[in-house]
Amino acid sequence: MTDAGAWPWIVIAGLGLYHGVNPAMGWLFAVALGLHRKSQGVVLLSLVPIALGHAAAVAVALAIFLSLGLVIDHTVLTWVAAAALIAWAAWHGLYGHRQRLIVGMQTGLVGLLVWSFVMASAHGAGLMLMPAVMPLCASAEAAAGTAMLPALAALGLHTAAMLATITVIALVVYNWLGVGILRRGWINFDLVWIGALVTSGIVLLV
Repeated sequence: MTDAGAWPWIVIAGLGLYHGVNPAMGWLFAVALGLHRKSQGVVLLSLVPIALGHAAAVAVALAIFLSLGLVIDHTVLTWVAAAALIAWAAWHGLYGHRQRLIVGMQTGLVGLLVWSFVMASAHGAGLMLMPAVMPLCASAEAAAGTAMLPALAALGLHTAAMLATITVIALVVYNWLGVGILRRGWINFDLVWIGALVTSGIVLLV
C-alpha cells in the first residue's frame, strides 16, 4: 500500500467494471458472434482478444504518460492529462459516434483484438484511468524510485475487472436476455462516457 491509500485501486477496479458494462467495449460483439455461430464457446473465446485489445490500449496510454513523467514536471503532466481528457470528451461528443471500425461476423481472434484496441483507444479508456493511476505512480516513485510496478498492477486489476464484467454480461445476455434488451432499456453509454471523461479531467484539475 502506498501513501495514495486504497481509493485509487477501488476507482481502477470500478472503471474496469464500468468499461465492461459498456456494450461498445466488446461484450455485445461477443454475443453477436456467438448468436451468429450458435455457440456459447464462441462467446467466451471472443472475450479473450477483446480484453487483451482493451488492455493494450490502456497500456499504451499509461506508457505515454509514464514516459512524459520522466521529462516534465508532475504538475505540468497533471494539467496535460486533464486537458487531454476534456479534449477527448469534446472530440468524442462531436465526432466519436461517426468513427466505427467495421469488423464482420467472420472475423478471427486477431481481428477482434485489433477492433478492441481501436475502440478502447478511440474512447479514451486509458486516459480515464489517469486520475487514479497518477497518485499511485507518484507515491511509488517517491518511495522506491519507480512508477512501473503500480502502473502494471493497475493495468492487471483494471483488465481483470473488465474481463469478469464482460464475461458475466455476455453469458447472461446470450443465454437469457437477448440483445433486444439494448432496445428496451439500455442507457445511452455515449453520453455517460463523455461525462466520465470530463469528470476525470476535472478531478485532475482540482
